[in-house]
Amino acid sequence: MAGVVHHLIFLLIFIITKTNAIPPPNPVQCNSTGCILHNSYGVWGDRKDCHVSGVIYPATEEELRQAVANAAKNKLKTKVVTRFSHTIPKLACPATSDQNAVLISTEKYSSSIAVDAASKVVTADSGVPLRALIDRVEAAGMSLVAAPYWEGVTVGGVISTGAHGSSWWGLGGAVHDHVVGVRLIVPATAAEGYAKVVNLRTQDPLFNACVVSLGMLGVISQVTFSLELAFKRSITYNFTSDDDIENLVFNHAKEYEFGDIQWYPSQNTAVYKYDNRVPLNTKGDGVNDFIGFQSNSILISKSVRATEKAFENAKSVKGKCTTASITLAYKRLTANGLKNNLIFTGYPVVGHQGKMQTSGSCLYSSSIAIDQSCAWDPRINGLFFYESTAIFPANKFVDFLSDVKKLRDLNSENFCGVDIYNGLLIRFIKKSKAYLGQSEDSVVVDFNYYRADDPSTPRLNQDVWEEIEQMAFFKYGGRPHWAKNRKVAFLDVRNKYPNFGKFIEAKKQLDPLNLFSSDWSDEILFGKQVVKKDGCALEGECICSEDRHCSPDKGYLCQSGLVYEQARVCRRSITAAPVKLI
Repeated sequence: MAGVVHHLIFLLIFIITKTNAIPPPNPVQCNSTGCILHNSYGVWGDRKDCHVSGVIYPATEEELRQAVANAAKNKLKTKVVTRFSHTIPKLACPATSDQNAVLISTEKYSSSIAVDAASKVVTADSGVPLRALIDRVEAAGMSLVAAPYWEGVTVGGVISTGAHGSSWWGLGGAVHDHVVGVRLIVPATAAEGYAKVVNLRTQDPLFNACVVSLGMLGVISQVTFSLELAFKRSITYNFTSDDDIENLVFNHAKEYEFGDIQWYPSQNTAVYKYDNRVPLNTKGDGVNDFIGFQSNSILISKSVRATEKAFENAKSVKGKCTTASITLAYKRLTANGLKNNLIFTGYPVVGHQGKMQTSGSCLYSSSIAIDQSCAWDPRINGLFFYESTAIFPANKFVDFLSDVKKLRDLNSENFCGVDIYNGLLIRFIKKSKAYLGQSEDSVVVDFNYYRADDPSTPRLNQDVWEEIEQMAFFKYGGRPHWAKNRKVAFLDVRNKYPNFGKFIEAKKQLDPLNLFSSDWSDEILFGKQVVKKDGCALEGECICSEDRHCSPDKGYLCQSGLVYEQARVCRRSITAAPVKLI
């Protein structure tokens, strides 16, 4: 095992030299039997998951309207897919079978980006990639204030699922709260041509339903965002002790416009991002090229995954802890991907908003780098992980943080697995008027952790992450990010949104035929409980209530949480005799 650790050290050091990538595959793959929609992480995408007879590729708004009209006339279940497919739940799947179902892709509907500098707005087709939008806005001397950290999204996709950055300042960190107009294509009567364009502005009653719609109200045609005059940002990362994190978290949000905190529990380390805007004439042309979104050698990605699997198979907590320590040291050395010019030379890193807010260099191809890709590209058997994201009312967050610390203090090594990735990323978003947005100022926590190739395989320290997951969503009432999470996070989600009923009423008005819903999206929106079966808790399909919901044949039994005792988790019992399932 020591040799594996030394090998990993070499791999992490070698990653720094890699800068380009093969772009991710198109999410829609077709053959003579039809088309299959794939998730970009390889989480889903086979005939059983999301198969349709064909895909429509409109290039104009009228072609988009005609596609909706045909679906309405023939009562076809319909979903929109973009050139990206980074949503973890199956929101974009139109049906559980390809009968009476159609996909509309906005991949070719991406030609129009109109900046109105006088009115400080930009209007773009829904298929426009976020990076193209940002670059056009910056070229016009303006800046888009809010964007997610990952740029592998389109204009329509970025608002549909509540994507966000981090800010309690101004309009806040959620992208949809910077939207001032939406053109939506919805089913209509035969006299209206079976489909019509609805042009909504902030004062319209249906606007607050459409800005976070999960793709369930119709097809977004265009989005208009508010802008500000171009500005720069200055960023410094402070790697320090996590001793006083509970008392510092809110002051940090108030003091730094775009501040966030990365917490590495096993390393007793908090990384505070000091991030504010500065005048445009401030010296610096920095770039945020976040390490996790950089391209890697395919060989490196496969080797890193193989190393983590080896630790899992050997039940080597020590191996994971060594990796976590190396990873954090590497991030400190490279400022987590910040570059003053071509490399990091010291803090602060100052750069234009368009280069500092969002990143994703592994998305872009290079003719001289055919052996590189995003580390999670499913074609290479690289990284494979869960991503859980809980959004807390601000007044409950510190108590959640304290409980996680209590769990960590029982055995800090149990947290090394998450610290191999990004620890717990803490961000801030403001109260929103969107019906499926946040109804109060909120704190967002993201954490990634190992996922087994085989869904029947339990994971090292599985119980820890299940307890935190249940603590977040049930003890403290956290809301799940609509584009992330395992199914259990969505249980009872409708009761966490005060305006949920208004969203449903808007859906009835805009989509009376219910064309834009599916079994998959209803499962998320309504937080339906699934029928429990053997092993269902391993992949977050259910919360265990019997040992058979875990993996008793491998010694994983359903037990109570250690800090949140009401939690029911799959914990490895060293003394339990393996039970052969019949």
